[in-house]
Amino acid sequence: MQKILGYVRRAVQEFDLLEDGDRIAVGVSGGKDSLVLLKAMVLLRRFIGIDYEVVAITLDPRFGGEAGDYGPVAEMCRELGIEYVLVDTHIGEIVFDVRKEPNPCSLCARMRRGALHDAAKANGCNKIALGHNYNDVVETFVMNLTIEGRLGCFSPKSYLSRKDITMIRPLVFAPEKEISRAARKNDLPIVKSKCPADKHTSREKIKLELAERDRADKGFSDRLFGALRRSGLDGWGFKDKETPCSDKAQKQD
Repeated sequence: MQKILGYVRRAVQEFDLLEDGDRIAVGVSGGKDSLVLLKAMVLLRRFIGIDYEVVAITLDPRFGGEAGDYGPVAEMCRELGIEYVLVDTHIGEIVFDVRKEPNPCSLCARMRRGALHDAAKANGCNKIALGHNYNDVVETFVMNLTIEGRLGCFSPKSYLSRKDITMIRPLVFAPEKEISRAARKNDLPIVKSKCPADKHTSREKIKLELAERDRADKGFSDRLFGALRRSGLDGWGFKDKETPCSDKAQKQD
């Protein structure tokens, strides 16, 4: 986990993600990203010099009407000495069975965000930590450009005024391959996704295209990430430098 902790510490310092007194809800889907993030956030408290609490929150979408098995995740939380909250939802049923969405990811994401915000507030948290990694940043930047025709990405840190809660993404410097390696070496209890749309999304297509481009043109994704940071879009500017978009509001509704 040493490399992961290095990436997380860098993100915390560059984007001011943590403060004394924070109570942070880590969104834990059971995938490798969220589990690595959870362990990293707990380990980081030992040396970062910031006094904060961690709560793990899982939303069970109940795909196919069946409850997921998150027992191993609950056991991991017991071993880490942190509180674990499992919230039953009907997101899977609504998206796939009731609405029968042809493009389900957008609605599912909105519903999960709302449920996670509510669960975090109900458990006294002022921040939510999500497991988006370095590759997710680049993929989102490319998707916004090529599909929506706009420049932008999710922010490493953003304040949601309607919910009075701050979203942070401590893994944004961590490449997916390093996260996968950390999950294997630490034998983390990954819960396989039962989402019917898994591996059949626009993001998956972009992921494969970027991987192919990186093989043919080494450093392609790194240059895209660098361009995003130099632009200062959506809070991605460098902490010690003025950027063209650095004054844009970080408050989001």
